[in-house]
Amino acid sequence: MSTLVTESVRDNRTVRNARKLERERERRVARDERAERKRARESGFANVANPRKSTLLTVVCAIFAIYCLFPFVYLLINSTKTQADFTSTFGLGFGRTFALWDNIRTVFTYQDGIFARWFLNTIFYVVVGAGGATLLAIMGGYALAKFRFPGRKAVFAVIIGAISVPGIALAVPQFLLFAKLGLTNTPWAMIIPSLVSPFGLYLMWIFSEQAVPTELLEAARVDGAGELRTFFTVSLPLLAPGIVTCALFTIVATWNNYFLPLIMLKDADWYPLTIGLNQWKDQASTAGGQAIQNLVITGSMITIIPLVIAFLLLQKYWQSGLAAGAVKE
Repeated sequence: MSTLVTESVRDNRTVRNARKLERERERRVARDERAERKRARESGFANVANPRKSTLLTVVCAIFAIYCLFPFVYLLINSTKTQADFTSTFGLGFGRTFALWDNIRTVFTYQDGIFARWFLNTIFYVVVGAGGATLLAIMGGYALAKFRFPGRKAVFAVIIGAISVPGIALAVPQFLLFAKLGLTNTPWAMIIPSLVSPFGLYLMWIFSEQAVPTELLEAARVDGAGELRTFFTVSLPLLAPGIVTCALFTIVATWNNYFLPLIMLKDADWYPLTIGLNQWKDQASTAGGQAIQNLVITGSMITIIPLVIAFLLLQKYWQSGLAAGAVKE
């Protein structure tokens, strides 16, 4: 009996000691956290594990978020209005009639449904042009990162120079060149310039340099794998974040391209959405033209939906791709 009592007392003492040690550990952790926050305040940087709140940064981020979301809110509200409500009501207020579905139906039936043709043209330019630009950037960036050959530094200088030249400065020379070749007012006038993406090539070069270890490639070669097999089975899966990031950049650039099709295309059947919607917008200023701002707004809302969906679905990939190279090892 005395033995049981002694063991019970010993167990209780052990439990109390454990609780005491746990409380001391919690106090030590809390003390360390307070000291870390103090050091962060003094140095001006916040600890990632214990971020400090900043009212100023919160206000700045809120203002920036409102600035970015304002056009979307404007599109959503005004796409629900009729033409009469669009011209007679406040821009951020709903009209007297909810006409969203009627506007969408009219957008796809106006002028014999030419909006659908513009939409398909844009998708075609994106799939062929942006897809080809992404493929060329992947192969070129990987080759520049993992192979050594004469003139590699010269290629790097050319790529940096191409990035620094704005695309609009090359539009007129491209038009003169394509006019000599007889390719203006054809889909090739949109596709061929879209195949060249200096920024995509540079992005894939830098990403391939860090994402694909040279030792892994050497191990694959020792095992007897050829360069093509090594690229498709070993390197390509590791390049997925960079590929998605490059693809999104090229897709957005091709989807929003305005000046190049403006000078290259004359036939409305080959217009992308940017030129087509602008033509609808300017329709009211022509003699006998009809104002259809409600259709322009609704068409613009429909135009951005594929891009929004693409960014939401591929968010985790392009974020990791943008962060590549941010940390020095």
